[in-house]
Amino acid sequence: MFVSLFGPVPSRRLGMSLGVDLVPRKVCSLDCVYCEVGRTTLLTDERREYVEFELVARELREFFAQGPAPDYVTFSGSGEPTLNSRIGDLVDFIKREKAGLPVAVLTNGTLLRDPSVRRELLGADVVLPSLDAATADVFRRINRPHGSLDIEECIEGLVAFRREFAGALWLEVFILPSYNDAPEEIAAIRKAVLDIRPDRVQLNTLDRPGTLEDLRAATPQELRAVADMLALDNVEIIAAPPQRKNLGGYRSDTETAILETIARRPCTVDDLSTILGLGAAEINKYVGVLEGEGRVVPVRRERGVFYARKHGGPSRGSVS
Repeated sequence: MFVSLFGPVPSRRLGMSLGVDLVPRKVCSLDCVYCEVGRTTLLTDERREYVEFELVARELREFFAQGPAPDYVTFSGSGEPTLNSRIGDLVDFIKREKAGLPVAVLTNGTLLRDPSVRRELLGADVVLPSLDAATADVFRRINRPHGSLDIEECIEGLVAFRREFAGALWLEVFILPSYNDAPEEIAAIRKAVLDIRPDRVQLNTLDRPGTLEDLRAATPQELRAVADMLALDNVEIIAAPPQRKNLGGYRSDTETAILETIARRPCTVDDLSTILGLGAAEINKYVGVLEGEGRVVPVRRERGVFYARKHGGPSRGSVS
């Protein structure tokens, strides 16, 4: 069983993606209200070797020796990967060990204000930062950042990275109704996007319950309205496509294990992760498919969001 790797899992944007988790669960520079992983447990901007380079390198060598390569190796998981001070070394390691295998980095983009972070990501093939706000008030409300972060500096970091980075830059904008969909905020985001010049602008919205109860997903019509307001040629809507299960490599045994587990007792993602020995990010991928198919349903309780079988419900036990 791997400690730092999860998957490969089906990804909406990256095909079959081998996830690499470089920080403990929910160590992040943001505490976004919509985060499907849950509330941030350590809100920080401190970079250090949270997960040791040698551990990750050993697990990657073992994985590469086992069989076919995934479509991407993706630094993502349960927190902000650029907080790990060895991420650049690991990008270089993958390029040496598995030449030609694309490397992607899913990041909230807040640390790109640091020139050293930007340098460390230059070897990646695709970087997918997020930008959910372009004004200070909305940034604080939706992303709940570490106190050191300033949205203008974050945008400047993205602009600088675009100038330096030769790979593909796909900018995700997560739309949350009543938080960041006002015309004046979309106009500010548009201005930032024009300065950043990403290859793609990808609109996303809530797929599963976030950390607050009053959240709802943007409708397809609302997302199209945002795309119209942005008025850019490279905007695409990526929210919750039903085709995720059709991606190669979807494991029916993992799906079955999840369904059998929650048939007995509703579980949180953390519960399923502990019971099944899989990473939370991997569990989230499968739960997302099952929820999209109407086979599981989220139920919010005091301890968090639990998942139960939609038809028939739990056979015994209780939610705590």
